Amino acid sequence: MAVVAIYSPKGGVGKTTIATNLAWCSAQLSSHRTLLWDLDPTDGAGFMFALEGQRKRQARSLFAGDIPASALICPSSYAGLDLLPSDASLRELDSMLLRLGQRNRIATLGRQLERSYDRLILDCPPVLNELSGQIMRAATVVIVPLPPSPLSARAFDYVAEEIRRQTRRPPPILPLYSMIDRRRSLHLEALAANPDWPMIPLVSSLEQCAVQRRPVGTFAPRTPAALALSRLWQGIERKLAQVAAAAPTPG
Repeated sequence: MAVVAIYSPKGGVGKTTIATNLAWCSAQLSSHRTLLWDLDPTDGAGFMFALEGQRKRQARSLFAGDIPASALICPSSYAGLDLLPSDASLRELDSMLLRLGQRNRIATLGRQLERSYDRLILDCPPVLNELSGQIMRAATVVIVPLPPSPLSARAFDYVAEEIRRQTRRPPPILPLYSMIDRRRSLHLEALAANPDWPMIPLVSSLEQCAVQRRPVGTFAPRTPAALALSRLWQGIERKLAQVAAAAPTPG
């Protein structure tokens, strides 16, 4: 099972929209058994899939070891795609992880899901603490959405340095420009500064995901946003294949 973390220390860059759409791409376009694990206490992924409010607040119990992940996982409306939802009980998850003293709790919980899923997508909160460190240690690859700004490269370098500090074997880190508006000169300057970075456009079809509460590929599959997300997922799959090919053979 490959673990794809959608992480940025900055909020408001579209992490949840990207994570939910990539999870859909994984299940529907690549036919992977996919689990979207929401680690943000706002429960954005549950809202995006119209699954919030169907359960008691108990996500914290998973980390405490009181219940198994299977007791919390919810099937989505799409074949091969499940959700491990969040709720407000995760607001103090960072301090809980510190009290537990288990630096790889998220990775350990992830390994318990390996027989059931091919891809685990992590929708991460905008934090830089013990929780983010655990996410980085669990990830096979880290996708970093960034706002289109001249400071984006600096912010990405900061994230990359933090990942190197938190992990013995840093996972590949892929920067991503989010919410690009080509009518804005600042956004065009950012694209020119890093032409190799993938980008997700700021378009109405992507904003409609939160209104319709479903991935853009289900209602506007030929729009620039849907095509950009599909290309992004294909790039992630290529990177995962490279990581798998480079991994040492057991024994």
